[in-house]
Amino acid sequence: MSQSPILEAEDVTKTFGGLVAVDDVSVSVESGEITGLIGPNGAGKSTLFNLMSGFYQVDDGVIQFDGTDVTTLRPEKRAKRGLIRTFQLTRELSGMTVMDNMLLGAQDNPGESVVSLLTDPRGVSDFEQTHQQRAEELLRYIELWDLRDEYAGNLSGGQRKLLELGRSLMSDPDLLLLDEPMAGVNPDLTDHLLDRIISLRDDQEMTFLIVEHDIQTIMSISDTVIGMHNGQILTVGNPDEVRQDEELLEAYLGGGVI
Repeated sequence: MSQSPILEAEDVTKTFGGLVAVDDVSVSVESGEITGLIGPNGAGKSTLFNLMSGFYQVDDGVIQFDGTDVTTLRPEKRAKRGLIRTFQLTRELSGMTVMDNMLLGAQDNPGESVVSLLTDPRGVSDFEQTHQQRAEELLRYIELWDLRDEYAGNLSGGQRKLLELGRSLMSDPDLLLLDEPMAGVNPDLTDHLLDRIISLRDDQEMTFLIVEHDIQTIMSISDTVIGMHNGQILTVGNPDEVRQDEELLEAYLGGGVI
């Protein structure tokens, strides 16, 4: 399934005061795959995730996305290039409906410009109609259509994660970085969310980088797993290979079985 790296960190380092959170890390995310990023608490995985998405700036090293150096680009600039991330704590606008939250995911809306509203009302109308249709399709896809007129603040935790996934898809990303998408989600909705992620990879060849504490979930859906400890990469491989890595097992569980 792998084609080529779409996201690469090259010799990346990040420190906070005297603490080296990410220590000279080089790693890549392959196009068309689900890559899981795991490690015990304090391993550096969240810091690396934030460096990849642009929410932290590297102290040293290079981040490349789709063959382009994006090391100094802010998150919104990376998003315009097709690199979109979600957050562990969802960021829906609770006082707006599910549908309105979805429509906010569309990028470069000409209706946000007074000039466009005055000089190109037809273009604004066409944009809004196209993205209204896209939002409707996605809400059906993630099975939130029946809640489209509900206030987002009234959704369950799992439904909010689904909404955030749907809103991310409104921008037609090339790569989705998911920050603990299963946290706080009940088992039934977890299965549905996982099914949507796998379907997006299989049917649309979408690429994912997922940070998740639920190691069994990561092992069940990932093509490649990256294991971190103490700011460094311990292992990279398919789930079966990573399960056999004694150094990672020791770091995670003090020995044992993943």
